[in-house]
Amino acid sequence: MLEIRDLCRSFNGRIVLKSTSLSLNDGEYVAVVGESGVGKSTLLNLIAGLDRPDRGTICVDGENLAGLDEAALTRWRREKLGFVFQAFHVLPHLNLLQNVALPLWLQGKSGCDAAPAAQAMLDAVGLGERVASWPHELSGGELQRVAIARALVHRPRLVLADEPTGNLDPANAVRVLKLLGESIRKLGAIGILVTHSREAAATADRTLQLTAEGLRQ
Repeated sequence: MLEIRDLCRSFNGRIVLKSTSLSLNDGEYVAVVGESGVGKSTLLNLIAGLDRPDRGTICVDGENLAGLDEAALTRWRREKLGFVFQAFHVLPHLNLLQNVALPLWLQGKSGCDAAPAAQAMLDAVGLGERVASWPHELSGGELQRVAIARALVHRPRLVLADEPTGNLDPANAVRVLKLLGESIRKLGAIGILVTHSREAAATADRTLQLTAEGLRQ
């Protein structure tokens, strides 16, 4: 369960998030929409522990992330978080199998354990025959599917996606959004999709609007 209470964040005196609260149960997948600059990416970065709030609490399964030091936050992200970025962030010097296996390696899993799990995830996203391919050989849609496989391979409790289709053509965007939603629901994870697209938001179970006053239905 994810519980956010009275979350506030400002930069250089400008309030970006104001008294933002949210409660999500296991298996819920929501989209957050809002105008540019309203704080959508800031909200994800706070939830992911990549930034610290000025005020408020973020609890996942009863654990307050604000109370964790940097080492503990790093461990939490490795074990509990999957993050899908707009820019893919697929590592060019690793092949597809290695890219997807990376979260498992960071958890200390051996190659014998990580490789089958990475293969299964690449199979699930339709790239099972491309395990030895290099990122430069793939299209944008294929790279985003690799990024989704990597975000989900360690079966995270929380999946965050920041404009995951912003660099994709409409056909690939539809495929990626369908894959992301189905994967989150299959895992029973908590999913948050940040997007400016109403069409993308419609693929989630419900949509929340982020404004200067906080989140609303």
